[in-house]
Amino acid sequence: MARSGSLLPGRLLRPRPFSRPSAWAVLVPIVALAAGLLFATSGRTAQGTDLRAGEVTQLSGLIAQRNRAIARQQERLTELQDQVERLTDQAASRNGDVAAARDVGDAGALSAALVPLTGRGVEITLDDAHARADGTLPRNARPDDLVIHQSDVQAVVNAVWAAGADGVAVMDLRLIATSAVRCVGNVLLLQGRTYSPPFVVTAIGAADAVRAELAASPQVAVLQQAVQAFGLTFTVRERPQLTLPGYTGSLDLQYARTR
Repeated sequence: MARSGSLLPGRLLRPRPFSRPSAWAVLVPIVALAAGLLFATSGRTAQGTDLRAGEVTQLSGLIAQRNRAIARQQERLTELQDQVERLTDQAASRNGDVAAARDVGDAGALSAALVPLTGRGVEITLDDAHARADGTLPRNARPDDLVIHQSDVQAVVNAVWAAGADGVAVMDLRLIATSAVRCVGNVLLLQGRTYSPPFVVTAIGAADAVRAELAASPQVAVLQQAVQAFGLTFTVRERPQLTLPGYTGSLDLQYARTR
């Protein structure tokens, strides 16, 4: 028997060797933390919206912002034109020529399309071809054949002017000598605003003369062929009374050439 306080014979206790943690044990928490930060950042950025639609949303927002700015500028232009007219009347009254100045001013404003115009005329409508129920295209047709193009609208406007129209408007916007009709895809760009089809051209003038010029135009003939082949819309309706608004866009010349 061993004496009290002596060590009993047996296995000696040795310290357990230190084991280094594996690479996976270190990487898994880091990856999980990074994923959590990514999800949180995406949630704050999106704020309930679709991030993939960012470019489309930004473009639509820019177009809407541009249209609002143009509307404000047109309102300001109208105010300035009214102010100029009042100042002109005041200056003429001091010289005793109010009636003469007003007659000259009215005639100039009418010829420059700055005042509304009412009379008999025509209403011309151009529209894209309607899609078939099964989604197929007409025979030998391309997608580009089924839409109204800038050349179509311009051909109609040129024919109406050639017919001696007193005034022309497109989408209720009065045209002047410097107005340009442009299309981006199948969207009409006019005086800084965009319009989708159908496109409506209204003109005050003799309906018979307008129809004759439309029939004589080679460009309009191409449009008529597309109407028959692919189902585009091109209608001319006589109207007993039309009112065209006055031109409200900018009157500044951007380009000029001397001879």
